[in-house]
Amino acid sequence: MRDTRYEHIKDKTRIILISFVLLCLLAAATCVFAGESKSAEKFDSATTAVVTEPAPIIEEACSEICKGDFAAARQLLEESSESENTAITQLTNIISEYEAIEQRRRSAREAAYAEQLAELAQHQKSFGSRRFGAGRAGADANDVNDVNDANNLTEVLAVIAKAGEFAEQKQKEQLLSDVFVKLTFQQAVDKAAEFEAKGKWLDAYISCYSWLQAIDPENEAYSDYADQLLTKANIVASFQDSPCETREERFEGVQKEMFVRAIDALQFNYVSIIDYRQMATKAIRRCELLAEVMALSFDQIAQSESLVSSGEVSEGVPKESFLPPDSKKLAAWSAALAAILDEINQLAIGVSKDKFIDILEKVLALNTTTVQLPRQVLIAQFAEAALFALDRYTVMVWPRQVQDFEKQMTNEFTGIGIEISREKGLLTVASLLPDTPAYNSGLDAGDVIEAVDGVPTKDMTLTCAVRKITGPAGTKVRLTIRHPPTASLLRSKTAGEKTSDITITRAKITVPTIRGWQRTEQGRWLYMIDDANGIGYVRITSFSAETTPDLEKVLNELEAEGLKGLILDLRSNSGGLLDVAIKVTDKFLEEGPIVITRPRSWVSSTYASAHKEKTHPNYPLVVLINRISASASEIVAGALADEVHNRTTLVGGRTHGKGSVQGITPYPDGGAQLKYTMAHYHLPSGQRVESRDAMKKLGRTDWGVGPNVEVKLTSDELRKMIDVQRDNDVLVKADHDPCVPGLKKHTIEETLATNPQLAIGVLVLKAKLIQEEAKSVNRKAVELKMSLLQKQEFNGF
Repeated sequence: MRDTRYEHIKDKTRIILISFVLLCLLAAATCVFAGESKSAEKFDSATTAVVTEPAPIIEEACSEICKGDFAAARQLLEESSESENTAITQLTNIISEYEAIEQRRRSAREAAYAEQLAELAQHQKSFGSRRFGAGRAGADANDVNDVNDANNLTEVLAVIAKAGEFAEQKQKEQLLSDVFVKLTFQQAVDKAAEFEAKGKWLDAYISCYSWLQAIDPENEAYSDYADQLLTKANIVASFQDSPCETREERFEGVQKEMFVRAIDALQFNYVSIIDYRQMATKAIRRCELLAEVMALSFDQIAQSESLVSSGEVSEGVPKESFLPPDSKKLAAWSAALAAILDEINQLAIGVSKDKFIDILEKVLALNTTTVQLPRQVLIAQFAEAALFALDRYTVMVWPRQVQDFEKQMTNEFTGIGIEISREKGLLTVASLLPDTPAYNSGLDAGDVIEAVDGVPTKDMTLTCAVRKITGPAGTKVRLTIRHPPTASLLRSKTAGEKTSDITITRAKITVPTIRGWQRTEQGRWLYMIDDANGIGYVRITSFSAETTPDLEKVLNELEAEGLKGLILDLRSNSGGLLDVAIKVTDKFLEEGPIVITRPRSWVSSTYASAHKEKTHPNYPLVVLINRISASASEIVAGALADEVHNRTTLVGGRTHGKGSVQGITPYPDGGAQLKYTMAHYHLPSGQRVESRDAMKKLGRTDWGVGPNVEVKLTSDELRKMIDVQRDNDVLVKADHDPCVPGLKKHTIEETLATNPQLAIGVLVLKAKLIQEEAKSVNRKAVELKMSLLQKQEFNGF
């Protein structure tokens, strides 16, 4: 029995010991879990500021900034309880900078408006004793004198236009309703009629209707008449010789068969079904204008040719003078054209392609029996008007124009390597291109080109000057140059009077399309616009064959320097090659559609998609756009900003609104080409980029690609921006005289101060950088918490 009791006691003792050990283990485990719980609580407490409040606030505020609503962003930040948060403080400072910029701009506009009103009052005073504001109650409208002098009239119209530009909507309505302003408009219409009666179509446009159109762009009567005046002026110009070519040379190689083959090509390849009735109508009306112009503007043509004959113009002497038709032949021409137009309008089933060609044959035959206009000129004018009825981008490229057309498309030509402009009416070297014949020739930025191969440039157009200066590689061109005076010569009585001849051998020139914000004296572009924040800046001037590799090189350099965010400037980029635009877009997208091109048959639509290979890092991106950004620029900006990708924020103004893709075919043969609209393009989401012309006809303004952050520039702001940009772009010769005035490089602060779109673009990009940093911190915090929770689960098992 004793042994049994002992065993029983031993078992009880064992149970007690085991229970004690289990209690100790349980207590230890409780302490461990309690400790981890406290750690988790501490973690939650430390990360709540990032995860639960500031991160969403920062995200939402940055989103408002990227939509251009800085006021909403400020309100969000002010409502936040984490006012001491660094990111919130930085965003608040960005909003304050934006508000300061807008306040300065607003004050400048108000001051400019007041200045224009004061100047307008002075003009009104000079025409009568009445003060500006005759449209208001009690004013006397009969004191306004007639403005007979065109120059004075133009000055008044310019003041009204500028006042309207700076005015608020109510102010503009009041301005346009003023009696003095209305009477000035009427005087402009009357003065234009005087010019027209003398066959001075261009004067009527420049002095009168261009201003009326600018002041009141919604007035269709002004716009339509302005277009008609330009058409008539172009007709006159087509009959005149110029320093670059004679009338015969201009239309050399133009043949009816080329246009007929172009019509054949369009029948199957044009983007939509062709309305031949409209084409025929527009072409006949252009022929009517030809008669009207020829009846009134012969004096201008004769005067041009008499200058050539007298030796005042040394080149382009015509073999024989052009004689306009007499009044009877002109009357017969007009009557017969009217009959053809009636026939077109009476056709019940419309006009077929064959009928359209038949109408062309009738017009050419009629010309032979009546007015006998130069056949090639008539064909070119008929074709231009007919194709314009389709759209402004479908054009014949006649043999004489092909070389210039290819220069524009490729950005390559054979010349000397300079950029030229008109400065105060003088043909001036704006900048040199590095490693070109001009760079080491003695030519310098700021030089005035007085003559090219002995031909004066005083009345030479820029297009004509370019044609004169360029030419086959290996040939020479002689420029008569007047250097700007140096600082020491400015005190001399002979300053600026001496000219010299420079002979330069032409070579193949490729114009770079990738630029930075400033060019150094050695010709190297600066791309980093904000070193402290790692913000880069790249401007693409057009899309040519070299754009893609050049952009790749610059991006790699910037990324090696620590690029954190990029501004891509597509302002005033009118387009270029479609495939290059796709390649540029592909650099910033890993996958998904870029652009969809849809021809007449949607079955044959083409889809361009992004590829992950060689895609650059997903750093914040801002794209600058304006009303001259067109075609390929709209594809790049639209695709990157599209809701499918949301890769960028667009800053600036609404793009041009081209909305179509053009193809080029040599089918017309004989050295001619046809550029035609082959498709419309759609953004990744399927949204079509609408045409400006089509939307205007519908009374809409949503053409092209609109900005996320709208920043409209006034003419004064645009002028200052261009002046600073031109100075920063200039490359002078290697041994440039530092004493020559007028050549200056501007600091980044000066550049941003005169470029509101860029300055606000930088602010938006800074906000996006803060947003990315907040996302990164939040992401790391969540990852850490998830890791800790996983560890708790592991310990629990």
